[in-house]
Amino acid sequence: MRRTPTRRYRTVTRSADLFRSFLVEQTEPERFYTDLANDTIELITRHEPLDGRLVLDVGAGSEQFGREFVTRGARYVAIDLERDALNPGPSNGAVVGRGEQIPIADGSVDIVMANNVMEHVSTPGVLGDEMVRVVRPGGLVFISYTAWSSPWGGHETSPWHWFGGDYAAQRYERKHGRPPKNIFGESMHATTVAGGLRWARNHPEAWLIEAAPRYHPDWADGVLSLPGIREVLTWNLMMVLRRT
Repeated sequence: MRRTPTRRYRTVTRSADLFRSFLVEQTEPERFYTDLANDTIELITRHEPLDGRLVLDVGAGSEQFGREFVTRGARYVAIDLERDALNPGPSNGAVVGRGEQIPIADGSVDIVMANNVMEHVSTPGVLGDEMVRVVRPGGLVFISYTAWSSPWGGHETSPWHWFGGDYAAQRYERKHGRPPKNIFGESMHATTVAGGLRWARNHPEAWLIEAAPRYHPDWADGVLSLPGIREVLTWNLMMVLRRT
């Protein structure tokens, strides 16, 4: 069932609230991941209801997502490459597997999502194709990822990634006495806004129904039409597609 958003959600207040939550990610993970899960739910349900839907969360690792999605009536299954990272919560499903080779049958889920995963795989287009494959015709694909050239593109090595991923990693290790969690070229890659939009707009089995700088108010959507500038200002690209 196709839905058209009927109310404004991406406001300045919502952006400010998410930013404050982001600042306590390390000290208050329960608050941060619950807020992020609820924000994801709001963005998805503007296009598709959750009640009774089977949701596949690619690259999942936070129990708050499973809990909040089930509270809203969804059936939730998490998939991640590392067994230790899977913590979907009680009564929820979990699958060990690669996002680029999802071990799930074609067209078997209603909604598939990937939050901040694309920047951690070397072939994000392959992961995206797999997400389209496993969702049923008419189902929803939700993708959100951090662009490399944005202020947080290097994650914990930011903003030094602007001088190169290797340099940023080496500087981090010198300062902290240990390598960063996200290793450039191995577990973190230089994703672009242009590449994501090109993949979504040209996919033969899905159409793009919404693209936006995720954490910005809706009046900032025009930044996506500015080549070059969008790579820095978008920060996190959100794309919602529907399977044909």
